[in-house]
Amino acid sequence: MHIVIMGCGRVGSTLAHILEDSGHSVAIIDRDPQAFRRLRAGFRGRRVTGVGFDRDVLEEAGIESASAYVAVSSGDNSNIISARVARETFGVDNVVARIYDSRRAEVYQRLGIPTVATVRWTADQILRRVLPEGAEPLWRDPTGAVTLAEVAYHPGWIGVRTKKLQELAATRVAFVNRMGEALLPREDMVLQEGDILHVIAADNDMERINKVLTSAPEEESR
Repeated sequence: MHIVIMGCGRVGSTLAHILEDSGHSVAIIDRDPQAFRRLRAGFRGRRVTGVGFDRDVLEEAGIESASAYVAVSSGDNSNIISARVARETFGVDNVVARIYDSRRAEVYQRLGIPTVATVRWTADQILRRVLPEGAEPLWRDPTGAVTLAEVAYHPGWIGVRTKKLQELAATRVAFVNRMGEALLPREDMVLQEGDILHVIAADNDMERINKVLTSAPEEESR
């Protein structure tokens, strides 16, 4: 898949290298051409000088064929504007914007733009949204039989009670990370957009669980 990144700072350049190493094509945008010095010599992606909310710049970066857009420049306004242009003008569904002011992050979430506000989680959460495939093991017991993993899920699961999700997927929800806060599942908890889901299960059952959760649930399950 092709991914466009705005901002070639430490986070942007790190993401560009990780994504390229994972086999994806990458274009990175920055208004300062000197910023591209953070990219390794062997970086094969496009380097585009300009701002991420300029139509010509985005087209040069390949936005029309992009599967995801990531805005991680040093400016909140630039990030959110460019993310909205990528989504609303070019129809890129998978967008993420970095927001330094955490008080504004929730406002932008309501506009339908997933945001990452805290530095510690930035690269990690962006990668999980850009590459929402499979389960990411976080812990295994010494025998390798039991795994705690972050799992991707189909958007159709949003709005489903975690209790019902556990029944349908035949697994146990360990916790949900919501806006950086770990929440234990409750009887009335409903999965919300942006939640990061963690399950604990037998290691040899993770493939089945992943297939269930990355497919849309039956309509009557809600």
